[in-house]
Amino acid sequence: MAVQMPFTGLLMVHRLVRVCTHSQRHLRHRDVLLKLTNCRRERRTFSTCSMKCTEKKGDDSDSSLVSTELTPGQELSRRRRPLSPLERISSLLPLDALSPEVMQLRDQDQQVPKDANIQVSVTHCTQEDSGGIEIPKEDDAESPLASDAAVKPATSPILPGESLLTFGELLIAEYQRKGRAEFRKMFQLQAGTRLQSSWGIILHDSIAGQPAGQFLKTTRGVPIFIRRASLEDYVLFMKRGPAIAYPKDASTMLMMMDVTEGDCVLESGSGSGAMSLFLSRAVGSKGRVVSFEIREDHHRRAVLNYKRWRTSWSLRRGEEWPDNVEFQIADLSVASSLLAGQGFNAVALDLIHPHLVLPTVVPHLHPGAVCAVYLANITQVTDLLEGVRCSALPLLCERIIEVPVREWVVSPALQKDGQFCTRKAPILHKDSMVEEEEMSDQLDKAELRREEHPPFGSIPYIARPHPEQMSHTAFLVKLRKCVS
Repeated sequence: MAVQMPFTGLLMVHRLVRVCTHSQRHLRHRDVLLKLTNCRRERRTFSTCSMKCTEKKGDDSDSSLVSTELTPGQELSRRRRPLSPLERISSLLPLDALSPEVMQLRDQDQQVPKDANIQVSVTHCTQEDSGGIEIPKEDDAESPLASDAAVKPATSPILPGESLLTFGELLIAEYQRKGRAEFRKMFQLQAGTRLQSSWGIILHDSIAGQPAGQFLKTTRGVPIFIRRASLEDYVLFMKRGPAIAYPKDASTMLMMMDVTEGDCVLESGSGSGAMSLFLSRAVGSKGRVVSFEIREDHHRRAVLNYKRWRTSWSLRRGEEWPDNVEFQIADLSVASSLLAGQGFNAVALDLIHPHLVLPTVVPHLHPGAVCAVYLANITQVTDLLEGVRCSALPLLCERIIEVPVREWVVSPALQKDGQFCTRKAPILHKDSMVEEEEMSDQLDKAELRREEHPPFGSIPYIARPHPEQMSHTAFLVKLRKCVS
């Protein structure tokens, strides 16, 4: 027992010495850690725009300087959070390929909650306090959308007479693949709306201010060609009531009637207003067109289409389309009083029974002038000629025609692997030149693969009728007034 007591006391003293030594070593490590933490805190607060103004050794301190220290919890909240899966995927894609919904979710994910107690007013510290360094705002430095939004799309220089696309204009969006129009649509450019298609979405705001005739990518990355709508496009895509006079037939009728600027033309059968628009452009601001329609719904549709085109034209050219068409609701066969005292250089008829209005129209047609009749069926043509014969009208039937249009596909010949085909010269001597021809063909193919644009005349072309052809539209009858 006497031997065990000194040994137990010695063991207790040894343990106390080890504990004291470990505690002193822990205190020294803790001091080092505190110093490192303070240094890191100073660097962190400066990089996140939370300034820490400290006193320099040997200098007098200024009471106006602001000194702020962040707690560990606040320091963690100021650290940059990890990216979400949506931000990781969307950062790999271009901004124009993202839909508005994805952009909105991305903006919500990037909003970092800020504590009001952490924010430090920078206005109290001047540029001299911060050491002559201008500290940028955190939103401008860390937000990827800020730099992208600042970059504006480059536009080509404007040529004399050229104008950029503005809101209110009528545009055509089309996408062609392998020689076929996969998508084609006419739309009016409006603020805050979108061009929707199965190939993706394009914002109207991104189209405005751009030059016409360029490709814009949708949210799916498909290039869509944007251009202004011509009068032919507008007539084909505008809202219709009855069937329209197609541009190919309308242009032929204008040539038949020989309509020039300053003429006065009579039209019967306004329909959807297609022929009225072509006549309005042909007679110009010095001419006049009088258009009759028996149905009120067709009359309203023709007037609306005419006004819509005039509005788009004024925005496009900066000048007014001539208001030279007078629309009237009346049956021309019994409305001879409306034509009293008027003479016309030409007459265009688009009616089911045009021979019923000829006795009213012919007296007001100039001698030698032409009356062009638009008829859908050949039986209507025979009824017209029979009506002219029975009525003994001073009219000569000069022509009865149909205007066919046949579209063709002409494109370079391609192989299945996408490479251009090569022209093969005729073989003059089979026995002696077979190997040379094979070697030359291989060399030609290798050269065509290497060259992005092969030389002129080295690529064969294929030509065939287009698989989608326009069928029969109408018969055109040319009647000329003669003096008996």
